[in-house]
Amino acid sequence: MRSVRGRSTATAALVAISLLALPSGTTATADPAGAATLVVLGDSFTATAPVLGHADDGCARSPNSWPNKLAISTRLSGTAGFVDVSCNGGTIDTGNGWTLVHQTRKAHAQGAFGSDTRAVLIQAGLNDIWGASSGTAFPSTDCLLDIVEGCGLDAAEQNRLPDYHAVTGATYADRVREVVTFVRYYAPNARVALVGYPEIFPPGQPAACMDLAVVGRVVQPRAEGYIAYLDRLQDAQRAAAQLLGIEFVDVRAITAGHASCSEEPWISGLAGADSPFDGAPVHPNAQGNGAVAVQVRQRFGL
Repeated sequence: MRSVRGRSTATAALVAISLLALPSGTTATADPAGAATLVVLGDSFTATAPVLGHADDGCARSPNSWPNKLAISTRLSGTAGFVDVSCNGGTIDTGNGWTLVHQTRKAHAQGAFGSDTRAVLIQAGLNDIWGASSGTAFPSTDCLLDIVEGCGLDAAEQNRLPDYHAVTGATYADRVREVVTFVRYYAPNARVALVGYPEIFPPGQPAACMDLAVVGRVVQPRAEGYIAYLDRLQDAQRAAAQLLGIEFVDVRAITAGHASCSEEPWISGLAGADSPFDGAPVHPNAQGNGAVAVQVRQRFGL
């Protein structure tokens, strides 16, 4: 379902061209030939970047990532119909790395967006700075491993965690709005969706548990702040999607009951056996990504 655009088509086009800062001499078109069927933007939870992975663009993507599993099941893998520009450390707009603007520019340069594009999926926000706190949730897990100070509700004030109070649907929507405007203009028939994050730790509890190679199971009894941040981000993505008139993929619902340290975890350990080559620590494993790929394919009819 889409909302009525608040800007004219001409204005949207100008915003889009300005957003991407197209090179001189480049002709912008709202219907490029050879547009991709499926376009994915995101961070390490999208790419499931392996620790020892390598890619020419600096953005390693595991074969076990949910986009790659989705592309294989839809027979889009290895074709121009699938464009995945997700990158480890990707953000909405924090820092100078692969923000959504950078990723959108990269996908656009590959001719990804057009009238034949059916789905554009965006998974971002976990790595961003929110509010007055300069703390981030990933890639650092220092807060969770701090056995002295913990990762409680006061961690945001100490700049060890994003300010979860500042994570709202309105703020999230404002931060992604121009990218969504761009995508809607250049891929007018695509279903655009914000993709949520998996159940990393069960919500509604104070502790967080991780499996650490050699050391074994590690429990942080004061993880209220970290879990509050994950909860607020989930709610903000859902609300932002509604405000923008796009869709929300509730990955937490898909992966419920499979958090870190569960009987059947779909989240890798901090230094699990699958981390060096197939996935990233405290990120989705192959089973979790497979479940997400199946649900996404069914939902979007790919």
